[in-house]
Amino acid sequence: MTARHKTHDRKGSTYRLTMALILLLMLMVYTFEASASQRNEARQILGHAGVNGGLIVHIGCGDGKLTAALRANNAFLVHGLDTDIDNVERAREHIHSMKFYGKVSVETWDGKQLPYIDNIVNLVVSENVGDFSMTEMMRVLVPEGVAYIKKEGIWTKTIKPRPEEMDEWTHYLHDPSNNAVAHDTAIGPLRHLQWDGHPTYSRHHEFTSSVAAVVSARGRLFSIMDMGSRASIHMPPKRRLIARDAFNGIVLWERPIESWFNHLWPLKDGPAQPPRRLVAVGDSVFVTLGLEAAANGRLYLAMSDGKVLCFDKQ
Repeated sequence: MTARHKTHDRKGSTYRLTMALILLLMLMVYTFEASASQRNEARQILGHAGVNGGLIVHIGCGDGKLTAALRANNAFLVHGLDTDIDNVERAREHIHSMKFYGKVSVETWDGKQLPYIDNIVNLVVSENVGDFSMTEMMRVLVPEGVAYIKKEGIWTKTIKPRPEEMDEWTHYLHDPSNNAVAHDTAIGPLRHLQWDGHPTYSRHHEFTSSVAAVVSARGRLFSIMDMGSRASIHMPPKRRLIARDAFNGIVLWERPIESWFNHLWPLKDGPAQPPRRLVAVGDSVFVTLGLEAAANGRLYLAMSDGKVLCFDKQ
């Protein structure tokens, strides 16, 4: 091969490499813009729906890009549904590429009945619901859950009402009266397990309970739990204030508690006052994040989204 041919071949290789790089760059820019657009749409949906965490169901998930974007943070679990198996495969590939699989998943469905038990979904999102029954959506939504539906280019928000006969447990003994009798009349015979969450086992059955306190408000459970090692009760405790959705058990947020009462006290022989330090009212949680915090004059207010404010009681 002559020098002239070699030069021409090198120029051709350089040209092809340059064009390939340009195409790759254009693809990356397009992907970035598309992802940014989906994230922006997801933020708008979550903002208008007013949902800060829990289970989101995306009906008609398509390629899964919006489905993945709806997982705004670790407080969300997202499940996509689509009647088209090809869409489901494409959505799964996208979710795997984003490394979201587990927290975000998709599957096929029959387009008629949602594959969930009653009162377990916080937000239903759909851009093309068609003739699907709103009654079926209301069935799976938790009280005060939201159906956010797009019809003819317009988003509409529908909130499932909370039954008046459903009570809350805001204090250690139900309410400030310290009378441990709920006013709930919605309860009935048990039909199924609503949800199952960690930890599966407590630390020990002969010492201080791993669950120090539990209250509920606005469809959320707040608990103080010892998440220390179950290998030995003599390992140090790890107390945490944990907020869960009461209807599906999804952990919304956690906060560490510096110190609490001795975890080696005999079972059913613990102090009476620390469990009373946890109170939930509406979207606020009042608690001392440490055994000595009250003595230091500090009171903490934890909001529903996990933000913690500190007040000086003086």
